[in-house]
Amino acid sequence: MVVCIGLDQELLTEARLELSPDQLPNTHHFLPSLANHTLLNCYHKQSESTWNSILVGYYRAGHFVQVLTRYIHLRRQWSIGLDSAAVTFACKSCIELNHLELGRGIHADAVKFGLNGNGFVGSSLIGFYGKCGSMGDARKVFDEITHPDVVVYTSIITGYAHIGHFRAYEAFGIAVRMQRKGLLPNRVTLVSLLQAASQLDTLKEGRSVHGYAIRRGIGGFDEVFETSLMDMYNKCGAPKIAACIFGKMKKKTIGLWNVMIAGYLRSELPLQAFRCFCQVMQEKYVPDLITFSNGILSCAHLSYLPEGKSIHGHIIRVGVKLDVVATTSLVDLYSKCYKLIQARTLFDRMEKKDAIFYDVMMNGYLHNYFASEATHIFLEMVQEGIQPNLGSILTLLSATSELKDFRNGKCIHGYVLRYGFDLNVEIANQMIYMYSKFGLIVCARKVFNKIRYRDLVSWTSMMMGYVHHGHADEAIILFQLMQREQVEDDTVTLLTLLQALPQLGCLNLVKEVHCHYYRVNIDSEISLTNSLVTTYSKCGKLNMAANLFDHAVKRCPTSWNAMIHAYGMHGKCTEALMVFEQMKSNKVEPDGFTFTSILTACSHSGMVNEGLQVFKSMVEEFSIIPCEEHYGCMVDLLSRAGLLEEAYNLVKSLPSRLGDSTLGTLLAACKLHGNTEMGENIGRRLLDLEPKNSSAFAMVSSLYAEGGKWGEVVKIRAREKGRGYLASVGSDGVLEGPQIYSTYVRSRALQADEPLYRDVPGSGGLVLSAGELKKFRLKQEGG
Repeated sequence: MVVCIGLDQELLTEARLELSPDQLPNTHHFLPSLANHTLLNCYHKQSESTWNSILVGYYRAGHFVQVLTRYIHLRRQWSIGLDSAAVTFACKSCIELNHLELGRGIHADAVKFGLNGNGFVGSSLIGFYGKCGSMGDARKVFDEITHPDVVVYTSIITGYAHIGHFRAYEAFGIAVRMQRKGLLPNRVTLVSLLQAASQLDTLKEGRSVHGYAIRRGIGGFDEVFETSLMDMYNKCGAPKIAACIFGKMKKKTIGLWNVMIAGYLRSELPLQAFRCFCQVMQEKYVPDLITFSNGILSCAHLSYLPEGKSIHGHIIRVGVKLDVVATTSLVDLYSKCYKLIQARTLFDRMEKKDAIFYDVMMNGYLHNYFASEATHIFLEMVQEGIQPNLGSILTLLSATSELKDFRNGKCIHGYVLRYGFDLNVEIANQMIYMYSKFGLIVCARKVFNKIRYRDLVSWTSMMMGYVHHGHADEAIILFQLMQREQVEDDTVTLLTLLQALPQLGCLNLVKEVHCHYYRVNIDSEISLTNSLVTTYSKCGKLNMAANLFDHAVKRCPTSWNAMIHAYGMHGKCTEALMVFEQMKSNKVEPDGFTFTSILTACSHSGMVNEGLQVFKSMVEEFSIIPCEEHYGCMVDLLSRAGLLEEAYNLVKSLPSRLGDSTLGTLLAACKLHGNTEMGENIGRRLLDLEPKNSSAFAMVSSLYAEGGKWGEVVKIRAREKGRGYLASVGSDGVLEGPQIYSTYVRSRALQADEPLYRDVPGSGGLVLSAGELKKFRLKQEGG
């Protein structure tokens, strides 16, 4: 029979009834027999140690709410004081429940009873504030402890290691201070320091910790330490060292295998990850869901659909229930292997979805070119009340860029500003790309200007936007500004710069980039060599392009294509064919672009027979199916040689989707060779196919004018004017010292008093109107 006397005895009885003696190993010998009323009365004035034991028992049994409930009752209704154990375990319960306000109240109790200088209480409070992300408060607690020991130092080091970012560096500063005090780090301290090195991606500090552990003989056979060590090397980009440590281990657990597989995936080595997974299965380890998830992810990266489906089937056969992580991996696998129906089925079956799960599904749709569906998934996520993360916003911006949806892009920009995502440099970079894709280069520059800490991607994205929209001068100015801010460029930045330079014909700048290319010792970058070959040829320096090609250390098919294209651009068909023969002798397989370049060279040089032979070899020898560009080159080849009938017959024999694109070339040839009848037929067909093509209107109008059919000219001009078509803007550039000045010409006549040149340095202040320019030309001709 249980006798309850008052609230205090009731609390004690609840403790006895809810927990068995094995759950309260430290309390069972203190609890009295409730049948003995005399002892129960004595318990009315219980000692601190008794209540501490009850709190410890609840904590060890995982009843954290009960620990805090008993602590509050103890604090409010009992007159006995609090000791370090009660405060410590109450604080630890707050950590488990993530209860910040109550934890601060316990901290206040510790200060009130003079326990804030106690090492056990202090380490618990440091752990509490560290878990809550308030390292400022944790540091204040640490500084108040009078005689901190190894446990206290380890607590503050662990807090800094878990907080991440640049503040994790302070963990190493605390460790140095600890050693100066004569305290030696233990295994837990070293594990926390390894985690800090992983967070910071600092291999040097991580290796120092490893060396210290070897000298002290710490963690040689400890699974937690070895796992942390492997994880550090993997995250710091040294998977080979991690594999070496893993290979020397005598006893491998499934946890260690998981770390190794995950490390290979992080280092973008999916094949090694897949081999590790296969080894796990062959050596009869018992894989868990993390193992299966990593195996599926490795198949997803490798597009190994059959192998991934086998793992999925094995999971079903052994009866393992899929969690959100494993299901996310399966959705990723099926999406990347273009099995969207299976991916969507798994997605819909999952009851509890998180933000990462939605991100993977959005990326799956984007990968399969269903950008609109990706935006729908995002809307569904928001409607379900799930907070989008960084990956969600990045994927949404990519989808909007693909759709070229200006209105939604502006809405997303507003959402980003509202929720503070604009402070993230990755988001800002993606918005620069989005606005550049829309053609809103001014908006892209505004986003760029607002970035507080720009990375290399920020500069390169903005430069790419300028180059793709014909603002090469702005791209060069931006590159010069980047150098002033001492931002180191990379291959992508230099490639973007080299694309800009031919637009302006700035040979001196090309040479500067070439010299920089050698100074930074990146000869092994084949892509840069290829781009330099193309840039020199576009700037008229074919000999320099050929010299660069001949002395290249490494060559790829693109290198050969670049050189063939360079010769073709300069009408050097014989040299282009020689490079092609050399390419074949070196066992380099030509591709479609190779033949496009050779056929273009033959066309520009009027070498019809050679062009026909190359076209025949493309189909018969290399089994390459001709595409639109190849047929366009053949029509151009025949048209330039005056073989208009043959070219027209070729166009008529092609499917409409291939033949229509060549009509413009054939129409220009008819105009050149005076074949008005054929030209009129082609012109009418071209206008029907491309009613919005202003150049087509111009060519047809010119053809009628040369044939004296002025009535048709008037009809064509009226039709063009009625639809509001304007010719595109032409531009030119002037290089004056370090500055580049651009002039633009539109498709309209200048007014008599409109200036032609404005504010161009070096012109001596000369500003000519259209009328003055005409007088100047007449005077020159008369003189």
